[in-house]
Amino acid sequence: MAELKKALGLKEVTLYGIGVILGAGIYALIGKGAGLTGNSLWMSFLFGALIASFTGLAYGELSSMFPKEAAEYVYVKKASGNRLLAFLITWVILIAGLAAVATVALGFAGYFVHMFLGNSTDFGSFLFFSFSTEAFVAMGLIMLMSLINYKGIKESTWLNIVLTLIEVGGLLFIIFIGLPSMGSVNYFEMPAGISGLLGAMAVTFFAYIGFEDMANISEEVKGAKKIIPKAIVIALIVTTIIYIFVALSAVSLVPSAELAASEAPLALVAEKGFAGAGGLLSVIALFATANTVLVFLIVQSRMAYGVASDGSLPSWLAKINPGTHTPYLAVFTIMVFSLLFCALSDIQTLAELANFGVFTVFLVVNLAHLTLRYTKPNEKREFRTPINIGRFPVLSFLGAITCLIALSSYVIKLEETGITFVLDNSVLFFIALLVSGIIAFFLMSKKH
Repeated sequence: MAELKKALGLKEVTLYGIGVILGAGIYALIGKGAGLTGNSLWMSFLFGALIASFTGLAYGELSSMFPKEAAEYVYVKKASGNRLLAFLITWVILIAGLAAVATVALGFAGYFVHMFLGNSTDFGSFLFFSFSTEAFVAMGLIMLMSLINYKGIKESTWLNIVLTLIEVGGLLFIIFIGLPSMGSVNYFEMPAGISGLLGAMAVTFFAYIGFEDMANISEEVKGAKKIIPKAIVIALIVTTIIYIFVALSAVSLVPSAELAASEAPLALVAEKGFAGAGGLLSVIALFATANTVLVFLIVQSRMAYGVASDGSLPSWLAKINPGTHTPYLAVFTIMVFSLLFCALSDIQTLAELANFGVFTVFLVVNLAHLTLRYTKPNEKREFRTPINIGRFPVLSFLGAITCLIALSSYVIKLEETGITFVLDNSVLFFIALLVSGIIAFFLMSKKH
């Protein structure tokens, strides 16, 4: 029987992680974040990094115990012994991942249309779906990246490394041209107060989605128990430093309202700081967002493969192509559903849906880590999270609390007149998809 191929080392996995983290929100959503919280944009990235580091370290320890594809499914199943709960968490992250693929692909499309087509065309709507130039460009990108994903993990990873080096170069350029303007604005200005900052964090946290994806390629990594935790830590440190300085540079060069109104915010920043550089940043943004789409598609297909291998999704999703050593049916199934999400077209709603799902998964992963410290204290751990009280992992507890706070921002709004309770469209959509997951689980259980 064909198997996944162990082809990746520390260098490849670390660059893989940096590439998927950097390529998403910083290019596609920095303008949305600036519109919500103004010059304090950098703080939303800092708080996002704090939440990411709590959870990232939990992933590091868990991956050193159970180096498997469909990582979250394995962690929750080991901690709870409950197949339904493990399946639902996987269902949630598959939904979040599909929304993430669509978000970044639409971000790519925004830059592509801005550069090459000038104007977007609206081709009309059908039910929940709307079709525009951006939607069709995003779909084309997803199909191309799915073909590369099908080709093989080694080929996909080397393309990822090349694209990562390009996108890092673009972000370093943004920092460099912004250095002379540093200190020209009040970086603690919050026009919408704490509520605006939390809202910006909910959007820009999308820029950190990716570190968990490193755990989901464990079966294709040599010495995964040691390499995955190291790669997660290195990737988070590098990307956090870059994000903060890019945010400071962006608001120093361009007023936050202009950033919010731009379809290509970092291209606008580059043009303001260095005449003629906007086109270059638009090209780099295309590479960056394409890279992130590729990695998200890889991870979602491996997630579907891993859960199908355990019998909680149709078994045909676990079939491996003997020539490419990739789960080819899972690859193309994920492609089809990603195309459907692209047709939703609203990039901010998709990003919020992705974040809501990811915060939910991170909450459960932190709770799984807490549980496993007590239920499997003697399980070999190649990596342990720092700051513990006996067996109790303090950082995972803080990770769970911060995820709860982040989730509350979707239903609780702090206004000058008091607290308002609302349900965002992304939350309602998420609940509907979660119910569909419960139905799917029992239908498959009945079939088996």
